[in-house]
Amino acid sequence: MVAFGFWSGMRRKQESMANRKLDLKRMVPLLVIVVVAIVAFIAFRDYLSWQALADNRGSLLAWRDSNFALVSLIFVAAYIVIVAFSLPGATAATLAGGFLFGLFPGVLYNVASATIGAVIIFLAARMGLGDYLSSKIDSGSGAVKRMSDGLRENEISVLFLLRLVPAVPFFAANLIPALVGVKLRNFVLTTAVGIIPGTTVYTWVGTGLGEVLATGQTPNLGIIWQWNILGPILGLCVLAALPILLKAVRRK
Repeated sequence: MVAFGFWSGMRRKQESMANRKLDLKRMVPLLVIVVVAIVAFIAFRDYLSWQALADNRGSLLAWRDSNFALVSLIFVAAYIVIVAFSLPGATAATLAGGFLFGLFPGVLYNVASATIGAVIIFLAARMGLGDYLSSKIDSGSGAVKRMSDGLRENEISVLFLLRLVPAVPFFAANLIPALVGVKLRNFVLTTAVGIIPGTTVYTWVGTGLGEVLATGQTPNLGIIWQWNILGPILGLCVLAALPILLKAVRRK
């Protein structure tokens, strides 16, 4: 019995060490994203500015006119990288989509690119930390456990709210769901649909970006806080929160 207990303890210790090594390997994608984000922010921040777009607007339009398909692919790839690595410039990229491609297919390019980039960072965060944190939360108790259970019970509604509320940073809406273990399909669905209102507004602003930059001004990014824009978005937030409210009323 003593020998059996000794070997069982050794085996559990070896399995624990193997699991820690496996967890470190699973952290690699997330660590790569963090490192690349820091390096890219330092090296390319001057290229992701309004001034850079203003200085090159004529060349960009001429290049688009002569190589529309190529420019479309490069734009989508660049937008995906910006979102996946949480680089500054996502808003500028959304406006550039409207500037280069108009409201359509600008909205389509912006929504598809932002969704793909969000899924990449979501998967990296879930692989690196999400599974570990989810297991810790599930085995625990208290307020954090109740919040996690509430989110999972109302997963789609909460995810829609994270996307619709303008005050929630986009990168936070990508990371929080990954760290509490939401379903990938729900994340993809709510991201692709939930970002359409805000993305459409900024793409629309981008369609007039050429005239704004030509006068040396910057676009009005506060337009989303105007009541005629914010009101419908808040209405969508109420619709998204309605299932949560109905469940709470039924319990009472």
